[in-house]
Amino acid sequence: MTDELFREDATLQTCEATVLAVDEAGIVLDRTVFYPQGGGQAGDAGELVSADGHRVSIVDARKHKDRAGDIAHVPAADAPSLRVGDRVTARIDTARRLAHMRFHTATHLLCALVPHPVDGCSITAGYARLDFHMNEPLDKETLTQGIARFVAAAHPVRHRWISEAELDVNPQLVRSMSVQPPRGLGRVRVLEIEGVDLQPCGGTHVANTADVGGVIVTKIEKKSAMTRRVVLGFAPLNPS
Repeated sequence: MTDELFREDATLQTCEATVLAVDEAGIVLDRTVFYPQGGGQAGDAGELVSADGHRVSIVDARKHKDRAGDIAHVPAADAPSLRVGDRVTARIDTARRLAHMRFHTATHLLCALVPHPVDGCSITAGYARLDFHMNEPLDKETLTQGIARFVAAAHPVRHRWISEAELDVNPQLVRSMSVQPPRGLGRVRVLEIEGVDLQPCGGTHVANTADVGGVIVTKIEKKSAMTRRVVLGFAPLNPS
């Protein structure tokens, strides 16, 4: 199984690794800083640099469809080839990762403001959205101000692990209707925003709500009788 270094430290940008497999799904490493698409969050992009200096552009990272527990690093179509046993430096696109971290943490702040189950989620470098199972109206400005209050309050953000048994006796921790925490490992990763939110999550996050920065609600849509979609974007920069 690929050692998922980002699970414990989302600030890691590079690591040394060994190529375990190369197939149609991509390049599998023994360890990685690349987050694979999952839980609504897009996969990381970046590059693998071989010992002889060849740079392999990675356009996406995904859970390998045939190798349970492994991550496939998807190379660009014209990227140089690698072989099993090659040593590489894995390096993520840090701007893309930071955008994911800011937006993903902001979606947790949004969950604290809208106390309804989530039945859809998408987190990219350009926007994030949550679909709430509800029929009440939502106000764009009220939610934007709520997020800004959490950002200004600078709440610490941290993850920890709980047992599956703990989750079983606290089912209210699971907010998502569409993505359930992975089972079978005996433990579940939870994301805690101190005094604000606590729920299972395997994604990457900033270390403090202050690091979310300027995130605003750009759109609220009624997708169905029981679905309200909230779209987040980065606040426009003030002209200098």
